[in-house]
Amino acid sequence: MGTEGIFFDQSVYTDWLKNIPSVPFIALLVDRSHAFWRMSYRVITLNALPLRTMPRRSRNYIPGYPYHIVQRGNNRTRCFRNDNDCLYYLALWERMAQRYGLAVHAYCLMTNHIHFLATPQQVDSISRTTKDVGSNYARYFNKNYDRTGTLWEGRHKSSLIQADPYLISCYRYIELNPVRANLVRSPIQYAWSSYPANALGTPSWITPHSVFLELGSSSQERCGRYHRLLEQSLPKKELDTIRHAINCCVPTGRPEYIKRLERKFGISFGNSSRGRPKLVKK
Repeated sequence: MGTEGIFFDQSVYTDWLKNIPSVPFIALLVDRSHAFWRMSYRVITLNALPLRTMPRRSRNYIPGYPYHIVQRGNNRTRCFRNDNDCLYYLALWERMAQRYGLAVHAYCLMTNHIHFLATPQQVDSISRTTKDVGSNYARYFNKNYDRTGTLWEGRHKSSLIQADPYLISCYRYIELNPVRANLVRSPIQYAWSSYPANALGTPSWITPHSVFLELGSSSQERCGRYHRLLEQSLPKKELDTIRHAINCCVPTGRPEYIKRLERKFGISFGNSSRGRPKLVKK
């Protein structure tokens, strides 16, 4: 019988199976040699097929450096349908960030994706926080809305931020997101961002970054200065820089700064680098 294609469960491609010489499983064979398609099932072995693994972009998490974090809903579908969803999601972030040592500086929940600005204390703070938040929220969402399947579009994206001059720009990029999306005319009108804490001084669980604290000697002075910054749109060059960096999972910074990081920690932030996330000790 001539076979047009073989379709099988990719879960057999796990590392622990690679050393097993023969693992039988069911494959669907499609025969197109006749006037009609004939399908049959045949038991074949794992070592009869070439083992291929999907390459993944390498990511380097360095404690003490701020990161811009983005995660999108699968197929850009809605992740938050009402206020309770947003409240539950933020409660998860507060609990998991505290558990894994992740200081959150700014955030914004959009309908189909999220933005966070945070500094990890440990090499795995970001990965463990986003993993536990994502999986717990997906279970909550699927149960509440009687759905199955994945909620998120793969792993989160992250970009290390050069504090000077890009950190405050990243604050603004995140909290002005609803304005750029034409959801509101002013960030004060949007309920699900860190704007009230950073621009108005509203008590919150988030932690101001040291660069943010330099905006003024008092909370009132800092909030006033930051509020005035938010009244202005980000320059297109800064917008493009932040967007490119987060889309490519590379640092948001000047070339010489990125090169210094690569030399200091012995890592590479190149766009073509592949592999599982690499954790770098400070």
